[in-house]
Amino acid sequence: MAEKLTYEQAREELAAVVRKLESGGAPLADSIALWERGEKLAKLCQEYLDGAKAQVAKARAAEQERTDG
Repeated sequence: MAEKLTYEQAREELAAVVRKLESGGAPLADSIALWERGEKLAKLCQEYLDGAKAQVAKARAAEQERTDG
């Protein structure tokens, strides 16, 4: 994915893709392209969430070290 979307932008676009797919009005080729875009957006969102989770875990570990030490 060439462009760099924020988590919020990726999530909003993913929601739009899902709505289009659920409407069922797109031709098969368009539906496949939408599905592929949705997969990329979902992966990007998951990467953001994994990064946030790692930051929280790191902060908790640092806080635990301060309180134990």
